[in-house]
Amino acid sequence: MAAKFDTLRQIREDTIVINWLKHKLQRRSSQQATEVPVNDNMTTTQTSIYQTLGGEQGVRALADAFYDNMEQLPEAAELLAIHPQPMDSIRQRFYEFLSGWLGGPNLFEQKYGHPRLRARHLPFKVDSQMRDQWMLCMTRALDSHVSCPLTRMQLRQSFYQLADHMRNADID
Repeated sequence: MAAKFDTLRQIREDTIVINWLKHKLQRRSSQQATEVPVNDNMTTTQTSIYQTLGGEQGVRALADAFYDNMEQLPEAAELLAIHPQPMDSIRQRFYEFLSGWLGGPNLFEQKYGHPRLRARHLPFKVDSQMRDQWMLCMTRALDSHVSCPLTRMQLRQSFYQLADHMRNADID
């Protein structure tokens, strides 16, 4: 139970920091002349979260860390119990999903079509407790594999929204 409240408190704190940083960046950009980053071809450049995490290797490591946490943390026992064993194929599918979700190749969609995450999880009771166990595993994975604090906070917030959307029980 303490882990649940720690995770929720951390998400709230992260949201406050992200909003403050967004405000500071907006203020700074409105005070300075607008500059668009460009490469040698004079086109804008952006780095996806997928690239920031290290591409295939980094995203696969994040997916594996998530499932390692699920297998090792006693607080995630109920979450682990609803997953078929062994979890090799689930680890692979989760990596494929994360790849596209984080801005890399859409591996999951290429193999299985649209993720339809909520529909795929309807056969399982996903309540607040299950969401919080999922978030505990993901928070630990993010803490160990994402070095940039801002990226970690943004991902934690995005994953929380995703996990909360999966709930199909105890919905207020």
